[in-house]
Amino acid sequence: MSFKLSLQQEKIKKFQSLTTIDAHTEGEPLRIILDGYPEVPGDNILAKRRYLQSELDHLRQVLMYEPRGHADMYGALLTEPTTEGSDFGILFMHNEGYSSMCGHGIIAAVTMAAEYANLEVATSSKRTIGIDAPAGKITAYAERNDQGELAVSFDNVESFVEVCDRTVTVPGFGEVRYDIAYGGAYYAYVDADAIDVACGPENAEQLIQLGRAIKHAVMADYPLVHPTEEDLGFLYGTIFTSRKTNDESSHSRHVCIFADGEVDRSPTGTGVSARIALLRHRGEVSVGERINIESIIGSAMQVEIAEELDFAGKAAVIPRVFGTAFITGVNQFLVDMDDPLKHGFLIR
Repeated sequence: MSFKLSLQQEKIKKFQSLTTIDAHTEGEPLRIILDGYPEVPGDNILAKRRYLQSELDHLRQVLMYEPRGHADMYGALLTEPTTEGSDFGILFMHNEGYSSMCGHGIIAAVTMAAEYANLEVATSSKRTIGIDAPAGKITAYAERNDQGELAVSFDNVESFVEVCDRTVTVPGFGEVRYDIAYGGAYYAYVDADAIDVACGPENAEQLIQLGRAIKHAVMADYPLVHPTEEDLGFLYGTIFTSRKTNDESSHSRHVCIFADGEVDRSPTGTGVSARIALLRHRGEVSVGERINIESIIGSAMQVEIAEELDFAGKAAVIPRVFGTAFITGVNQFLVDMDDPLKHGFLIR
């Protein structure tokens, strides 16, 4: 007879407990916190984000860092809504801190809520969901077809081009031409084909190192100021673009290196949003034209321009982003206060 380990619930009650539902969108993980956080005060979502940064950052480390997470883990905390007409708020976290917007996170959160929680989406119907994100109000759509299959998309915040065709010298590499565009976060876009950098998983180490170096060089070369919110004026990452795709019908491939060297496994929801603003700026796409953008692992998101508008004096677009998410687990994490590594660590 084999030995069977059986947990004694009364003995684990002494530990701090955090419960999550884990998912992925096109390969990129999202750990959604269900329980274990205290109430997060703040009159708006940016104030709530500042509270997480100043008062609860140790919990981010618990869930994002090893041994419970890893250097490329991503998370989200849902809050009560802070603006009229919204269904909930969302705060995003990663290995370095807190992001302003996350497209794969929106798709995963809406999918998990509709498939496994209390967000009702009837067969042959479409539901509109308002979400308060640090970058602004997001409108998501959850639609079930006649067979009950769920499709999720969202309209992002106003996305625009900041600057085009600047050149910066990257230590140890040389001159690199870049563009900056905003899609809920600012990215420096670099043509990987032009600098002979491969955008597949076998080249992840070079992409991480070069992406980090480009990010820091661009930050020094071009300081960012968001038109309306001081908290949003920072460069989030580097996105390498390539015309070398797995599917001939795909427009391009993205490899996003963000935060502290994280590699997005998806094409990056905010990244495809800023990219389509950049493509529209150059006259390479039309309003309503949907394009397919692949990721480092060959998964894909689709993006189109839902609307053109002026945003604080800038020509902007509202991108509509499409992607698919799946559940990977439900976890109860425990924190032993006697554990010297209770708040985690990162090797990379």
